[in-house]
Amino acid sequence: MSLTVLMNAGPWLSVPPPGYGGIENVIATLVPELRRLGVRVVLASVGTSTLPVEERLSVFDDGQFANLQRPYNQVCGVAQAHLNGVVRTLRERSDIDLVHDHVEAVGLATLAAMGPDGPPALHTLHWDLAKHPALYGHLDGGGRVRVNGVSASQLARAPRALREHSVGHVHLATPLAVDADRVPQPQKGDHAVILGRINPGKGQDVGARLAQRVGFPLVLAGPVGPYHRPEDLAAAGDEARQNPDARFFLDEVAPHVDGDRVRWVGTVAGAERDDLVASARVALFPLRWEEPGGTAVVEALALGTPVVATARGCLPELIEHGRTGLLTTDEEELGELVLAASVLEPAECRQVAASRFTPAVMAREYVQLYERVRQLATAPPVPAAA
Repeated sequence: MSLTVLMNAGPWLSVPPPGYGGIENVIATLVPELRRLGVRVVLASVGTSTLPVEERLSVFDDGQFANLQRPYNQVCGVAQAHLNGVVRTLRERSDIDLVHDHVEAVGLATLAAMGPDGPPALHTLHWDLAKHPALYGHLDGGGRVRVNGVSASQLARAPRALREHSVGHVHLATPLAVDADRVPQPQKGDHAVILGRINPGKGQDVGARLAQRVGFPLVLAGPVGPYHRPEDLAAAGDEARQNPDARFFLDEVAPHVDGDRVRWVGTVAGAERDDLVASARVALFPLRWEEPGGTAVVEALALGTPVVATARGCLPELIEHGRTGLLTTDEEELGELVLAASVLEPAECRQVAASRFTPAVMAREYVQLYERVRQLATAPPVPAAA
């Protein structure tokens, strides 16, 4: 395939990221498979990115994620500076066939504002589409800029103008799904695990309360705001309450965390994360929001761990109820389902992940979207109805 794609990862974290980094991990999963298909990749990220690509473009030497904690008037130029560098590159070069953008809001707005002289662009929507109504509700990509979702349910909730720019959805993938059905399975323990950034939408307080009431061990794994370890949060003292996620944890989750039945272990990564999830009886998702993508869901399946979850957002698309997990609309039922999930077979979860959620599957689907976006960008405009 002769195709050069500028992959815009943004200025916040390196690719791959050091630990947590949802979008950057998606890009790190996608790009190697695109290159195996013959796609040339120009990565727009930060200077510390190490992902092998044909070329790199960076405005900042290192990730700017820590600046997101600063007041808006001090940080509002970071993403714009990065996008300015991207636009300069696009204007100077004629060999970029398509831009695949992942930068929330400002990436989409900037690419659309380039007008007809810009290359075709695909903007992947990784987040809650109830955000940015003034942008999404009046989007005009000029026939050149299109969007895709990470689930059908995400796009179904999108404003009409955004849906009219959509070329479909591509489910997220994980490298763990490669040969997942042939990797030895560790012995299962009794614990459930909730993996992810701790905040009200993820519902860790619900899980902790149910673990205490029903009587199953629960491990909470993920950062609390900027605090990646329990000792970091403890050392911050009252200052931590300036962060909304830290306030949520301290007020709603911590009262249920006793270090025995319910534990918070902070951020885990690599083999430690995989062992924690693979040895769990279930991965629990007591969601309070419409989860758009569910990276942690497909990772759990690839590691042979059934999912117990609130049936919100993308979960009904990813989970086969009664085969790879158990879903409910009643959060009070989740605790009982954690115990009932022992009848589900880990091998079934791994087989499904190996067929549906590999990087190769995701890359092939994105290549199809790239071709669709390019065709639409070069198609003559449809005459307006009389």
